[in-house]
Amino acid sequence: MTGWSTAEEVIERLGLKPQTLYAYVSRGRIEARRDADDPRRSLYRTADVVRLEKRRARGRAQAAVAEEAISWGEPVLASAITTIADGKLWYRGQDAATLGETASLEDVARLLWDCGDERFPTQTNTIPAGRPHDRMFQVLAWRAATSPAIRGRKPKALYFEAAALLDLLVDAVAGGSGEGPMHRRLGRAWGCDDTGMDLIRRSFVLLADHELNASTFAARVTASTGASLAACALAGLAALSGPLHGGMAVRVRSFLVESDKSGPHEATAARLSAGTILPGFGHPLYPGGDPRAQALLAAFEPLPEHSALAATVQDITGELPNIDFALTALSEFAHLPEDAPFQIFATARCAGWIAHALEQSRTGILIRPRARYVGVDPGTT
Repeated sequence: MTGWSTAEEVIERLGLKPQTLYAYVSRGRIEARRDADDPRRSLYRTADVVRLEKRRARGRAQAAVAEEAISWGEPVLASAITTIADGKLWYRGQDAATLGETASLEDVARLLWDCGDERFPTQTNTIPAGRPHDRMFQVLAWRAATSPAIRGRKPKALYFEAAALLDLLVDAVAGGSGEGPMHRRLGRAWGCDDTGMDLIRRSFVLLADHELNASTFAARVTASTGASLAACALAGLAALSGPLHGGMAVRVRSFLVESDKSGPHEATAARLSAGTILPGFGHPLYPGGDPRAQALLAAFEPLPEHSALAATVQDITGELPNIDFALTALSEFAHLPEDAPFQIFATARCAGWIAHALEQSRTGILIRPRARYVGVDPGTT
C-alpha cells in the first residue's frame, strides 16, 4: 500500500465489512479524503490501517487497549452531553451548526447543563487589572480558592454557581462588569459592530463543547475528586492554554504570515518539505471537514489572503480548514485583539467544562487510570 488506500484494499487487509470501515472513519480511527482522480470515491490513510492491523495482531489486552484509548482512541467515558456523528457536532442531540444560526452562549449553556429555562442571574464582578489572559486565570483561581466543593449540593445551587462562573469569565475577558448577552458584552469591549458581535455569538455556540478533548478531560478528572466548579474550570483553562489545544491560533497566524511573505503555494510547500504540520487544517475526527469551521466561515467573507491559503492547502493536500483557522480568520476580519481566538475559545468552552463537571460529579466515581510501568525493574538499582 502507498500513503492512501482504496476501500477495497482496506477491507481486504483488515477483514472488515464496508459498514465497519465507514464506522471507523466516522469515529476518526481511519482518516479519509476524496480521490483526486475520481471524486466519487474515497481513499483511506494507510498509516491508520497499519496501526489498526498491528493492534489486532497483538490482541486486545486490557492495558494495551486502555493506553491506546487515551490518544484519539475508543471512548473512555460515558456522556450524554456531546457527540460527533455523521460528520457533525451534536449537543444533546441537536446540531451545533444549526444552533449557531440563532442561539446564544447562554442558550447553549442551559442546554449543555440540562437545566431547562433557568435564567442567568445579574451580578457585579470586580475584575483585576492586567492582560485579559492573566485576568482569566486570576478570577478562576480566586473563585476556586473560595468556592465550596460540588458534592452534596443541590442541582439548582450548582446551576446558579455555574452561571455566575461563566459570567465572571466573560467580565474578565471584557475587563469589567457588564450587562446584556455575553457576545454583545465582549463585542462592545472590543469595539465591534453588530456583524462582529454576531460572529462572536456564532463562535461561542460552535466552541461551547467538543466531547472529551484534553481540557474537558482535565475538568472531568478534577470534578471526579469532588472539587468546586471553579476548580474544574481552572483545570480546563490550564489545559486549554497549551499550544496543541487552545493556543493553536498562534501557530495558525504564523502560517498566515509565511503565506503573506512568500505566497500560499510556497509557504505550504515549504512546510510539507520540512515535515511540519499545516496548522489550521484537517481534524482527526472530521475526515470530511470540520463542520464548525464550515459554519463559521459561511457567515463572513474571509480576507483574500486567508481564502487564498485555504484554497491552496486544499488543492495540494486535500485538507480543509478547521475551527482554529476559521477563528483566526474571523479575528482578523473583525479587527479583534491578537489573543481574541483564545479568549473566545476559553469563554465558550467554559460552558462545556461546567457541563462535564456536573455530569461527572453525579456519577460519584473517581477517575484514576493506572500507569503501564516501563522503567527500571524494581529492586535492581
